[in-house]
Amino acid sequence: MSSRTSPISQPITIRRAVARDAKRLTRLVRGSGAYEGKYAAAVEGYRVGPDYIEAHRAFVAVGADEHERRVLGFYSLVLAPPELDLLFVADEAQGRGIGRLLVAHMQSEARAAGIDRVKVVSHLPAEDFYHRVGAVRTGTARANPPAVPWDRPEFEFRLASA
Repeated sequence: MSSRTSPISQPITIRRAVARDAKRLTRLVRGSGAYEGKYAAAVEGYRVGPDYIEAHRAFVAVGADEHERRVLGFYSLVLAPPELDLLFVADEAQGRGIGRLLVAHMQSEARAAGIDRVKVVSHLPAEDFYHRVGAVRTGTARANPPAVPWDRPEFEFRLASA
């Protein structure tokens, strides 16, 4: 399908998330096709609230379209201990390099904060993505029922100094 494989064709801006983004980010998480079927329990009732946005380094990728600036994806970097807590790209925007842009931005933010390694506990369907963007597999996070009844791959981004 060409919409999933075409490069970014519109201007993309990555900006700091603000409280008014909370509902859109929550919808993006809950509506993710990667969390359908057996994975649905992991995001059922999940909420990205204004308090979460305030507490962490959350950034959104927005694109200009005819009607408004649309959230195409977002990530959240926790500084202590360093972890990429959330990374989502809207289903219709996947395959266009937005996830790669968000990862590069996260790495830049981490370096600026003096961090040289960032942990990621990956969702199983995202494992290949993390390999492609340079994360190194470091282990396995054990199941945490009832919301996450399966083991998940752990990765680490090893960041070179700028």
